[in-house]
Amino acid sequence: MNNLWSSTNLRVAAAVMVVFNGFFPAVWILFTSLKKEVELVQKPITWFPHSPTFQNYVQAFTDQPLLRYLGNSLWVALVSTALSLLVAAFAAYAIARLNLKHKQMILTAIVASSMFPLVTLLVPIFETMRTLGLLNSYTALVLPYVVLNLPVCTLVLVSFFQSIPKDLENAAMIDGCTRMGALWQVVVPLAAPGIFTAGILAFVNAWDEFLLALSLNSGAAMRTLPVGISLYQGEFSFPWPIISAALIVAIVPIAVLIAIFQERVVGGLTQGGLKG
Repeated sequence: MNNLWSSTNLRVAAAVMVVFNGFFPAVWILFTSLKKEVELVQKPITWFPHSPTFQNYVQAFTDQPLLRYLGNSLWVALVSTALSLLVAAFAAYAIARLNLKHKQMILTAIVASSMFPLVTLLVPIFETMRTLGLLNSYTALVLPYVVLNLPVCTLVLVSFFQSIPKDLENAAMIDGCTRMGALWQVVVPLAAPGIFTAGILAFVNAWDEFLLALSLNSGAAMRTLPVGISLYQGEFSFPWPIISAALIVAIVPIAVLIAIFQERVVGGLTQGGLKG
């Protein structure tokens, strides 16, 4: 009984640590965004804002074109996610259903391609976009994000497609569906949890990415949210309350997305783990 109680306490403690580690930074940023700058230098440290103010949010939108940055990030993330899922669905279906030679080698290559640090790919990506004349455009970010998201999206979808019985597709094709029709009318709907999981991962990766966004889109009109937030600091000043307010604005869309699709995402992660 003592051993059981001890193991239960350990599990609870581990869960509390994970939750604390995940939520504390966001809560601290939220509190900071509601503080006046003078409160940040007070000793002892004040955990909660004494007189909460939304002036920092007003300044976040007026000091920089935050709405423009938000729109750029949203467009790039949505388009790159949609294209990633489209291409990954075809690739995953081919791997899961077709009699390909060296299938395991293909999967290994997909995994290996996702392990290159982004900084090592920066120069060739930049040179490619410059040669194509795509710098300072949405396409300059959408294309690299699709390529970078493809390995993860493909691996997630392969696991789900393999779990769907082939008899369902055969029955659809007997009824007159083509193989492409069976993919979109039978396989994709049944793999919806995996599609949502891959989509969320791709969207978050595109939404948070900084290095490529900074290097490929240096024009003011094309900056994304992570790059725009980095511009709030001056040479000798760090307006942390305003920066925190901008960070909260960046966090909210992801939090809303996860809240809306949390059941599908959690189901996709757990089912993918069991089926893979």
